[in-house]
Amino acid sequence: MNMQAKPVIARRSPGPDGEKVITLAALAVGGQGGGVLTNWIVDVAEANGYNAQSTSVAGVAQRTGATIYYIEMCRDTGRQPVFALSPAVGDVDILMASELMEGGRAIMRGFVTPGRTTLIASTHRIPAVSEKVVPGDGRANGAEVIEAMGIAADHVVAFDMETVAKDAGSVISSSLLGALAGSGALPFPRESYEEVIRKSGRGVEASLRSFGEAYDIATGAKPAPEAEAPVKSIPVLHVPAKLKRKWAALEKRLAALPSEVQEMAELGLKKVVDYQDIEYGAQYLDMLDKVVALDAAPFDMSTTAAKYIARALCYDDILRVADIKTRASRIERVKDEVVVKDDQVLMLTEYFHPRYEEFTTTLPKRLGKWFQKRKGFEAWYAKRFDKGRRIRTDSLRGFLMLWMVSSLRPMRRRLLRHESEMAHVDRWFATVLEVAGSDRALAEELLANYRLIKGYSDTHARGLSKFARVMGAVDMLKGREDAADWMRRLRTAALDDVEGEKLDGALATVKSFAG
Repeated sequence: MNMQAKPVIARRSPGPDGEKVITLAALAVGGQGGGVLTNWIVDVAEANGYNAQSTSVAGVAQRTGATIYYIEMCRDTGRQPVFALSPAVGDVDILMASELMEGGRAIMRGFVTPGRTTLIASTHRIPAVSEKVVPGDGRANGAEVIEAMGIAADHVVAFDMETVAKDAGSVISSSLLGALAGSGALPFPRESYEEVIRKSGRGVEASLRSFGEAYDIATGAKPAPEAEAPVKSIPVLHVPAKLKRKWAALEKRLAALPSEVQEMAELGLKKVVDYQDIEYGAQYLDMLDKVVALDAAPFDMSTTAAKYIARALCYDDILRVADIKTRASRIERVKDEVVVKDDQVLMLTEYFHPRYEEFTTTLPKRLGKWFQKRKGFEAWYAKRFDKGRRIRTDSLRGFLMLWMVSSLRPMRRRLLRHESEMAHVDRWFATVLEVAGSDRALAEELLANYRLIKGYSDTHARGLSKFARVMGAVDMLKGREDAADWMRRLRTAALDDVEGEKLDGALATVKSFAG
């Protein structure tokens, strides 16, 4: 998106000799080249006869806030200017945001002023921690942020600068600089920006391509890149020749299911078989057949079952995490995200925090239970091993460590974690079948409740707790015409916040009328 208007740059009141201080704030997260961008802007200003000063205030780690780079500049009149060290509310001429929500945060903090500020923002998204911690869909509404930009700023240049940079083989700092030059917010010619890039000496050609493309989009010479429609992922399952007959038998069972259920069931079956093996896929279809037998057209309950039974069977354990982190597809995705070139080497470090519980549940059942009863050993383990560990999977040693863990997959059914997970799944599924005989709509919501359980470690524990509380309302809702609606409300409340305060309120409401 590129919203154009005649740029109006309001500046501080002129000094005694006519100096005008231009203020610029740039918000960027780690790895986006915010420091490089700042240095480029300062170099451009000085090359055009301006005094300039830059400062930065580091953001909190893990994406709860971006680093704020701040620049003040004014024409060199022979007098030594006095510059501020940080941006002030209502006193920013140019605000640059390396990601859409950073632009929204800048508006909320008062750095964007109507009639004064030129806002330059990339419209791509990097989910913030505040969005990730929500158990459900915590994504902020990007359209509302873009609308707010048009209200709060005097001149807005907003388009996907990340895509522009990647297509050019560069990073977003170069496309941000191009958008700044093309916006007309600074009184400097295009050539001076390009000369500064050339003098930087690293990735010059790619940076110039990215700069030029962004410059043309900002000036309106080229249209902004359109957002690509999401491509529906079609999982491909590579079945070894010796297992073809068994897989064909499962496909035959798939074809016997109602047509409305087959697409979701095929996705679920591939997920389960990829997670474990052919026999696990047969177990998945056995469970699904029981639901189909209690359902009728249009088979909404069965379609929901096809999705969430697969989710329940494919729980996240250490074996699964190690498997995903050592897959070639995952390495390729990381290379694409960080734009690794052919002549560059990717260094990849994985973080693990193996708790005592995870250690014991990854052992065979009897041995795991024996260790869980040994509090002395637990204390010994906590002192020596219960700490964060970083493993370099770009090294042979680090990769083999994870690969060996993932190779334990054939043993999964004999591990303590599998026993506890299947006990939980069996209780949930028994409740679903019992309710389905009298209320298919409520049974469908009970199936969807497995959405609450995800991840591992503390995340998994919180999900189990919320799941238990929501499922605990089944007896209070049975027999009511609005039972399914209330079960859906409880799940939505559980997904809305981490602490579960909304769920507390929803459960209190159910108890008030159920009693």
